[in-house]
Amino acid sequence: MQPLEIKKDIFWVGAVDYNSRDFHGYSLSPQGSTYNAYLVKDEKNVLFDTVKAESADTMLCRLQKVIDLEKIDYIVVNHVELDHSGSLPKLVELCKPEKIFCSVMGKKSMEGHFNIEGWPIQVVKTGDVVNIGKRNIHFVETRMLHWPDSMFSYLAEDKLVICNDAFGQNIASSERFADEISRSALDFAVKEYYYNIVLPFSPQVLKTLELVKELKLDIDMLAPDHGLIFRGKEEVQYILDRYKTLAEQKPQKRALVVYDTMWKSTKKLAYSIASGFEDAGVPVQIMDLKQNHHSAVMTALADCGALVVGSPTHNNTILPTVTGFLSYMKGLRPQNRIGGAFGSFGWSGESVKIISEWLESAHFELPVEPVKCQFVPKHETYKLSHAMGKTLGEALIKKCQN
Repeated sequence: MQPLEIKKDIFWVGAVDYNSRDFHGYSLSPQGSTYNAYLVKDEKNVLFDTVKAESADTMLCRLQKVIDLEKIDYIVVNHVELDHSGSLPKLVELCKPEKIFCSVMGKKSMEGHFNIEGWPIQVVKTGDVVNIGKRNIHFVETRMLHWPDSMFSYLAEDKLVICNDAFGQNIASSERFADEISRSALDFAVKEYYYNIVLPFSPQVLKTLELVKELKLDIDMLAPDHGLIFRGKEEVQYILDRYKTLAEQKPQKRALVVYDTMWKSTKKLAYSIASGFEDAGVPVQIMDLKQNHHSAVMTALADCGALVVGSPTHNNTILPTVTGFLSYMKGLRPQNRIGGAFGSFGWSGESVKIISEWLESAHFELPVEPVKCQFVPKHETYKLSHAMGKTLGEALIKKCQN
């Protein structure tokens, strides 16, 4: 339960949850998550964010190894989501802070979650500055990144941004800094987090990155509320560039074929379509929705400019796993993709029409007609499904070149 000094008189006092397996609807297995909170010791001692309620004692243990709780003067609430504010009522009771800083929407969120009568809340906005002694806290609102209340806290003298959920990852480990793990593991965790949490807010990400440029913030550390901390100019630039790339969603020359199947006819079509992509020179990945969680499919989609979805017709519709994935994906609003539908049927055959409608409603381009077969694929159906993959592959290559 040791705190960690990340800069002079600035301490990480959060909690690591090794056993969490579900995070906002996506699977963390085998990873857990981290709930980061930060204490700054100055003439005014400031706690930035808290942890979820069940991790409160862990945070309190770390805090008390650095400071007496009653000496915490201010609490900054960058984000009111309960994994970061669940311990707030307990902290307010124990610390009796002079002030609690939050955004306008942060106050509204706190009113919705807690009984804040008597709390010394002070609302701040972009451009507001609070002096705490040797340091100044500059507040920057980042609305809808990823909640309306979200904001950054910039400590100019330390070149540090405490950035709540932005730039986070779900990594449960004893390491605290991003440069302490392999780049491939870090990059996967960043991508997974972005594509399952931040993706719908990509326009806000790009605006925030531009705002950081406009404000000319000198940053050599980014401290998110989940996962590892980025220290040093090179690490900070890595994550800023990575977020820009993820937010822009430029088409990539890779395809993803996703399906569920009853008696393997739809599976056979999936592999035939994949072979068409291969013949077009497009790398392809196949994922069975019975074997892969929808969040894993979304993470794979991060690297793919084409998505082809298949299901047999089941009760005049599509299989529940396919419905669940399509609903989950539509809410995350991926952009700049092409798509296609395929499936098998016994007597009615509605599945490909339903999948096509889902993809159209999610703003996928559908450059080819769906492919379906009755009962078991025959030679002619294999020719059609292979041609579908090849045509989609050629369309994707063209899209990537534009």
